[in-house]
Amino acid sequence: MSSEPHAPGETLITSVQRALRLVDVVANSSRPVTAKTLAHASGLTLGTTYNLVRTLIREGYLATEPDGLVLGAKFPGLRDRDDSGVFLARVRESLHEVADGLGATAYLSRYADGEVHLIDIVDAKSSPRVELWVGLHSSAHATALGKQILAELSPDERRDYLSRHPLDELTPHTIRDRRLLLEQLERAGPVVLDREEYAIGYMCLAVPVQTPVVTASLAVSIPAHAEGIDTDALALRLRRIANRLSMRLAADRFGQFAR
Repeated sequence: MSSEPHAPGETLITSVQRALRLVDVVANSSRPVTAKTLAHASGLTLGTTYNLVRTLIREGYLATEPDGLVLGAKFPGLRDRDDSGVFLARVRESLHEVADGLGATAYLSRYADGEVHLIDIVDAKSSPRVELWVGLHSSAHATALGKQILAELSPDERRDYLSRHPLDELTPHTIRDRRLLLEQLERAGPVVLDREEYAIGYMCLAVPVQTPVVTASLAVSIPAHAEGIDTDALALRLRRIANRLSMRLAADRFGQFAR
Protein backbone atom coordinates (compact mmCIF):
# COMPACT_ATOMS: atom_id res chain seq x y z
CA MET A 1 0.00 0.00 0.00
CA SER A 2 1.35 3.45 -0.84
CA SER A 3 2.59 5.82 1.86
CA GLU A 4 2.22 9.12 0.00
CA PRO A 5 2.88 12.27 2.04
CA HIS A 6 -0.22 14.11 3.20
CA ALA A 7 -0.94 17.80 3.07
CA PRO A 8 -0.03 19.97 6.08
CA GLY A 9 -2.82 19.99 8.61
CA GLU A 10 -4.43 16.88 7.11
CA THR A 11 -5.44 14.37 9.76
CA LEU A 12 -4.85 10.69 9.02
CA ILE A 13 -6.12 7.86 11.18
CA THR A 14 -3.14 5.56 11.67
CA SER A 15 -5.24 2.58 12.74
CA VAL A 16 -7.28 2.80 9.52
CA GLN A 17 -4.10 2.91 7.44
CA ARG A 18 -2.80 -0.17 9.24
CA ALA A 19 -6.08 -2.05 8.79
CA LEU A 20 -6.15 -1.26 5.07
CA ARG A 21 -2.56 -2.44 4.80
CA LEU A 22 -3.57 -5.83 6.21
CA VAL A 23 -6.54 -6.14 3.85
CA ASP A 24 -4.28 -5.25 0.93
CA VAL A 25 -1.83 -8.02 1.84
CA VAL A 26 -4.63 -10.59 1.99
CA ALA A 27 -6.16 -9.33 -1.28
CA ASN A 28 -2.87 -9.87 -3.09
CA SER A 29 -2.16 -13.33 -1.69
CA SER A 30 -3.05 -16.45 -3.65
CA ARG A 31 -3.25 -18.51 -0.43
CA PRO A 32 -4.78 -17.92 3.02
CA VAL A 33 -2.48 -15.77 5.17
CA THR A 34 -1.66 -16.52 8.80
CA ALA A 35 -1.56 -13.69 11.35
CA LYS A 36 2.18 -14.13 11.79
CA THR A 37 2.78 -13.90 8.05
CA LEU A 38 0.47 -10.90 7.89
CA ALA A 39 2.39 -9.13 10.66
CA HIS A 40 5.70 -9.78 8.90
CA ALA A 41 4.42 -8.63 5.51
CA SER A 42 2.84 -5.45 6.88
CA GLY A 43 5.63 -4.51 9.28
CA LEU A 44 3.24 -4.40 12.24
CA THR A 45 3.71 -6.08 15.60
CA LEU A 46 1.92 -9.37 16.13
CA GLY A 47 -0.23 -7.85 18.90
CA THR A 48 -1.35 -4.94 16.70
CA THR A 49 -2.03 -7.33 13.85
CA TYR A 50 -4.23 -9.57 16.02
CA ASN A 51 -6.24 -6.59 17.26
CA LEU A 52 -6.82 -5.21 13.78
CA VAL A 53 -7.62 -8.65 12.35
CA ARG A 54 -10.30 -9.24 15.01
CA THR A 55 -11.95 -5.96 14.05
CA LEU A 56 -11.73 -6.65 10.32
CA ILE A 57 -13.28 -10.10 10.84
CA ARG A 58 -16.08 -8.67 12.95
CA GLU A 59 -16.82 -6.06 10.27
CA GLY A 60 -16.78 -8.67 7.50
CA TYR A 61 -13.70 -7.52 5.55
CA LEU A 62 -11.67 -10.58 6.47
CA ALA A 63 -12.72 -14.15 7.23
CA THR A 64 -10.97 -17.00 9.01
CA GLU A 65 -10.16 -20.36 7.49
CA PRO A 66 -8.39 -23.30 9.15
CA ASP A 67 -5.19 -22.39 7.26
CA GLY A 68 -5.33 -18.60 7.55
CA LEU A 69 -7.19 -15.43 6.61
CA VAL A 70 -9.06 -14.71 3.37
CA LEU A 71 -11.17 -11.78 2.25
CA GLY A 72 -14.59 -11.48 3.84
CA ALA A 73 -18.00 -11.01 2.27
CA LYS A 74 -17.93 -7.20 2.64
CA PHE A 75 -14.75 -6.74 0.63
CA PRO A 76 -15.52 -4.67 -2.49
CA GLY A 77 -14.37 -7.30 -4.99
CA LEU A 78 -15.10 -5.55 -8.29
CA ARG A 79 -11.72 -4.02 -8.98
CA ASP A 80 -9.86 -3.56 -12.23
CA ARG A 81 -6.45 -4.73 -11.05
CA ASP A 82 -5.44 -8.33 -10.47
CA ASP A 83 -6.38 -9.59 -7.00
CA SER A 84 -5.46 -13.21 -6.34
CA GLY A 85 -7.01 -12.93 -2.90
CA VAL A 86 -10.41 -12.10 -4.40
CA PHE A 87 -10.16 -15.16 -6.63
CA LEU A 88 -9.28 -17.35 -3.64
CA ALA A 89 -12.17 -15.92 -1.61
CA ARG A 90 -14.63 -16.75 -4.41
CA VAL A 91 -13.21 -20.25 -4.74
CA ARG A 92 -13.25 -20.91 -0.99
CA GLU A 93 -16.87 -19.83 -0.74
CA SER A 94 -17.90 -22.35 -3.41
CA LEU A 95 -15.73 -25.14 -2.01
CA HIS A 96 -17.32 -24.69 1.41
CA GLU A 97 -20.74 -24.81 -0.23
CA VAL A 98 -19.80 -28.15 -1.78
CA ALA A 99 -18.15 -29.64 1.30
CA ASP A 100 -20.86 -28.52 3.73
CA GLY A 101 -23.85 -29.02 1.46
CA LEU A 102 -22.86 -32.22 -0.33
CA GLY A 103 -20.75 -33.82 2.39
CA ALA A 104 -17.81 -34.48 0.06
CA THR A 105 -14.31 -33.06 -0.05
CA ALA A 106 -14.19 -30.35 -2.73
CA TYR A 107 -11.37 -29.50 -5.13
CA LEU A 108 -10.80 -26.75 -7.67
CA SER A 109 -8.21 -26.91 -10.43
CA ARG A 110 -7.47 -24.53 -13.30
CA TYR A 111 -5.58 -24.41 -16.57
CA ALA A 112 -2.89 -21.74 -16.93
CA ASP A 113 0.30 -21.40 -18.94
CA GLY A 114 -0.24 -24.79 -20.55
CA GLU A 115 -0.51 -26.69 -17.28
CA VAL A 116 -3.26 -28.01 -14.99
CA HIS A 117 -2.90 -26.70 -11.43
CA LEU A 118 -4.66 -27.66 -8.21
CA ILE A 119 -5.82 -24.37 -6.66
CA ASP A 120 -7.56 -25.30 -3.42
CA ILE A 121 -9.18 -28.06 -1.36
CA VAL A 122 -11.81 -27.92 1.37
CA ASP A 123 -12.34 -31.12 3.37
CA ALA A 124 -15.71 -32.53 4.33
CA LYS A 125 -15.74 -33.95 7.85
CA SER A 126 -17.48 -37.14 6.78
CA SER A 127 -15.36 -37.69 3.65
CA PRO A 128 -11.59 -37.07 3.97
CA ARG A 129 -9.56 -36.01 0.96
CA VAL A 130 -7.69 -38.40 -1.29
CA GLU A 131 -3.99 -38.35 -0.45
CA LEU A 132 -2.41 -36.48 -3.38
CA TRP A 133 0.76 -38.51 -3.70
CA VAL A 134 1.19 -37.45 -7.33
CA GLY A 135 0.76 -33.78 -8.25
CA LEU A 136 -2.03 -32.79 -10.62
CA HIS A 137 0.44 -31.50 -13.20
CA SER A 138 1.55 -35.14 -13.65
CA SER A 139 -1.81 -36.85 -13.14
CA ALA A 140 -4.44 -34.84 -15.02
CA HIS A 141 -5.01 -37.83 -17.30
CA ALA A 142 -6.07 -39.95 -14.30
CA THR A 143 -8.36 -37.55 -12.43
CA ALA A 144 -11.80 -36.25 -13.25
CA LEU A 145 -10.82 -32.70 -12.28
CA GLY A 146 -7.90 -32.87 -14.72
CA LYS A 147 -9.85 -34.61 -17.47
CA GLN A 148 -12.66 -32.05 -17.24
CA ILE A 149 -10.18 -29.29 -18.02
CA LEU A 150 -8.54 -31.25 -20.83
CA ALA A 151 -11.97 -31.88 -22.34
CA GLU A 152 -12.63 -28.12 -22.44
CA LEU A 153 -9.42 -27.34 -24.34
CA SER A 154 -9.27 -27.04 -28.09
CA PRO A 155 -8.09 -30.20 -29.94
CA ASP A 156 -4.70 -28.60 -30.60
CA GLU A 157 -4.24 -27.55 -26.96
CA ARG A 158 -5.28 -31.01 -25.80
CA ARG A 159 -2.82 -32.80 -28.10
CA ASP A 160 -0.05 -30.39 -27.11
CA TYR A 161 -0.69 -31.04 -23.42
CA LEU A 162 -0.69 -34.81 -23.82
CA SER A 163 2.46 -34.70 -25.96
CA ARG A 164 4.27 -33.09 -23.02
CA HIS A 165 2.94 -35.33 -20.26
CA PRO A 166 3.47 -39.11 -20.03
CA LEU A 167 0.41 -41.17 -19.13
CA ASP A 168 1.82 -42.77 -16.01
CA GLU A 169 0.04 -45.79 -14.55
CA LEU A 170 -1.18 -44.74 -11.12
CA THR A 171 -3.55 -47.68 -10.60
CA PRO A 172 -4.56 -50.69 -12.72
CA HIS A 173 -7.57 -48.60 -13.87
CA THR A 174 -5.55 -45.67 -15.28
CA ILE A 175 -5.97 -45.14 -19.03
CA ARG A 176 -2.49 -45.16 -20.56
CA ASP A 177 -3.42 -45.42 -24.24
CA ARG A 178 -3.26 -41.87 -25.68
CA ARG A 179 -5.74 -42.63 -28.45
CA LEU A 180 -8.32 -44.03 -26.04
CA LEU A 181 -7.86 -41.06 -23.71
CA LEU A 182 -8.34 -38.57 -26.57
CA GLU A 183 -11.50 -40.37 -27.63
CA GLN A 184 -12.81 -40.24 -24.06
CA LEU A 185 -12.05 -36.53 -23.77
CA GLU A 186 -13.73 -35.74 -27.11
CA ARG A 187 -16.90 -37.53 -25.94
CA ALA A 188 -16.87 -35.93 -22.49
CA GLY A 189 -20.03 -34.11 -21.47
CA PRO A 190 -20.67 -31.57 -18.73
CA VAL A 191 -19.74 -34.14 -16.07
CA VAL A 192 -16.59 -36.27 -15.98
CA LEU A 193 -16.28 -39.27 -13.66
CA ASP A 194 -13.25 -41.42 -12.98
CA ARG A 195 -13.36 -44.60 -10.96
CA GLU A 196 -10.17 -45.52 -9.08
CA GLU A 197 -7.90 -44.21 -11.85
CA TYR A 198 -5.88 -42.05 -9.45
CA ALA A 199 -6.34 -43.91 -6.16
CA ILE A 200 -7.82 -47.29 -5.34
CA GLY A 201 -11.01 -46.97 -3.33
CA TYR A 202 -11.99 -43.51 -4.61
CA MET A 203 -13.82 -42.01 -7.52
CA CYS A 204 -13.81 -38.37 -8.59
CA LEU A 205 -16.63 -36.40 -10.20
CA ALA A 206 -15.90 -33.04 -11.88
CA VAL A 207 -17.82 -30.28 -13.67
CA PRO A 208 -16.50 -27.23 -15.58
CA VAL A 209 -16.01 -23.72 -14.24
CA GLN A 210 -15.68 -21.38 -17.22
CA THR A 211 -15.51 -17.69 -17.99
CA PRO A 212 -13.96 -15.89 -20.98
CA VAL A 213 -10.63 -15.89 -19.13
CA VAL A 214 -10.84 -18.89 -16.78
CA THR A 215 -10.81 -22.60 -17.57
CA ALA A 216 -11.21 -24.59 -14.36
CA SER A 217 -13.01 -27.55 -12.86
CA LEU A 218 -14.85 -28.14 -9.59
CA ALA A 219 -14.75 -31.69 -8.27
CA VAL A 220 -15.55 -33.98 -5.37
CA SER A 221 -13.98 -37.24 -4.27
CA ILE A 222 -16.10 -39.99 -2.78
CA PRO A 223 -15.54 -43.64 -1.84
CA ALA A 224 -15.78 -45.76 -4.98
CA HIS A 225 -17.96 -48.43 -3.38
CA ALA A 226 -20.08 -46.32 -1.05
CA GLU A 227 -23.72 -47.34 -0.96
CA GLY A 228 -26.65 -45.01 -1.59
CA ILE A 229 -24.76 -42.38 -3.60
CA ASP A 230 -26.77 -40.98 -6.52
CA THR A 231 -24.02 -39.66 -8.79
CA ASP A 232 -26.54 -38.02 -11.15
CA ALA A 233 -28.08 -36.00 -8.32
CA LEU A 234 -24.62 -35.18 -6.97
CA ALA A 235 -23.50 -33.97 -10.39
CA LEU A 236 -26.58 -31.77 -10.78
CA ARG A 237 -25.97 -30.04 -7.44
CA LEU A 238 -22.27 -29.67 -8.21
CA ARG A 239 -23.04 -28.08 -11.58
CA ARG A 240 -25.31 -25.50 -9.94
CA ILE A 241 -22.53 -24.45 -7.59
CA ALA A 242 -20.01 -24.38 -10.45
CA ASN A 243 -22.32 -22.20 -12.53
CA ARG A 244 -22.67 -19.70 -9.71
CA LEU A 245 -18.91 -19.61 -9.28
CA SER A 246 -18.45 -19.06 -13.02
CA MET A 247 -20.80 -16.08 -12.93
CA ARG A 248 -19.02 -14.57 -9.91
CA LEU A 249 -15.62 -14.94 -11.53
CA ALA A 250 -16.88 -13.51 -14.81
CA ALA A 251 -18.22 -10.47 -12.96
CA ASP A 252 -14.92 -9.98 -11.14
CA ARG A 253 -12.96 -10.08 -14.42
CA PHE A 254 -9.88 -11.96 -13.31
CA GLY A 255 -7.71 -11.28 -16.35
CA GLN A 256 -4.60 -12.82 -14.78
CA PHE A 257 -6.12 -16.29 -15.03
CA ALA A 258 -6.46 -16.12 -18.82
CA ARG A 259 -5.24 -19.15 -20.66
